[in-house]
Amino acid sequence: MDHYDIHPQFKLNGVRHTLDSLLSEANAMRATSEEYLRELGQLILDWFDEKEYVVQRTSGTTGPPKIVHLPKKAMVASATATVTFFDVPAGSKALLCMGPQFVGGKLMFIRALLFGWELDVCRPTARPLEGRSTHYTFVAMVPMQVENSVDVLEQIDILIIGGAKVSPVLAQKLIGLRTQVYETYGMTETITHMAAKKIGNPYFEVLPHACIQTDDRGCLLIDIPSISSTRIVTNDLVRQIDDRRFEWLGRFDNVINSGGVKLYPEQIEEKLAAKIPSRFFIAGKADPYFGTIVVLVIESQPYTLAADVFDDLTKYEKPKEIQFVPLFVETASGKVIRSKNINE
Repeated sequence: MDHYDIHPQFKLNGVRHTLDSLLSEANAMRATSEEYLRELGQLILDWFDEKEYVVQRTSGTTGPPKIVHLPKKAMVASATATVTFFDVPAGSKALLCMGPQFVGGKLMFIRALLFGWELDVCRPTARPLEGRSTHYTFVAMVPMQVENSVDVLEQIDILIIGGAKVSPVLAQKLIGLRTQVYETYGMTETITHMAAKKIGNPYFEVLPHACIQTDDRGCLLIDIPSISSTRIVTNDLVRQIDDRRFEWLGRFDNVINSGGVKLYPEQIEEKLAAKIPSRFFIAGKADPYFGTIVVLVIESQPYTLAADVFDDLTKYEKPKEIQFVPLFVETASGKVIRSKNINE
């Protein structure tokens, strides 16, 4: 598939386009005061220029944000894998409600353009479905948008969630909906998701263009020849079920070694999710006796926790210190930057 193709069934906000009319629309977007429209206009202009790549800024979750080049052929491969995996046909109605400055927003547009979806574009607000009665086949949201839209999600057939992990509390609200809801796994290097799991299922399933292995740390290794000529080495600890499925355990760099016992913060957070109403995370803090201790950091004004909060934790998992932070420092896409929210 050539990346200059516009599928004959593609519509942008209800309008079919030729290449000339789409480029004209893009230039009009670039002249607006709305950042998301300016970003989308720039993406359209970039897509049809002579360069073989699109410029992307990384989120900065695990390090300083940086500029990377996304090869257009790789973006086509990613879009194709998603459409194949979720079986979204031409003529489907889709909603772009994530900022086009993020790779997930860019790929929503590219999928629609290449595979003939009727794409509505809206400002990336906390409640993207508010005031909309359209029934959508396919929508991508970040967890915060999903949290604020639970009561209207059945307007969507297939919803994918990316940008940050889906909390157990949010996942519980999504089980039983008519909507097919998937948590996705991926990063800038994989050009959006390369795996997805249906809410309620413990295992991620790899999309058709990717292959997986684990290294001697137990971290995920990803091979996607159509996207990257080199193997992608992650710091994500997983339990590989077979060649197409894995269970995500946590980040290797988040593992806490307390007195010789390895503890996985994300697993502890799962056990606490239903008992702490505010956002929170588990982290390690240097300690002269244990080497590292478990610390619970809560986004809230200080308060006294209920006596049974830690009943489901082992003696090693129980936090030895509780910290309160008024407002978490996070990336533009809503990921909490743990290192900047803990008082050492």
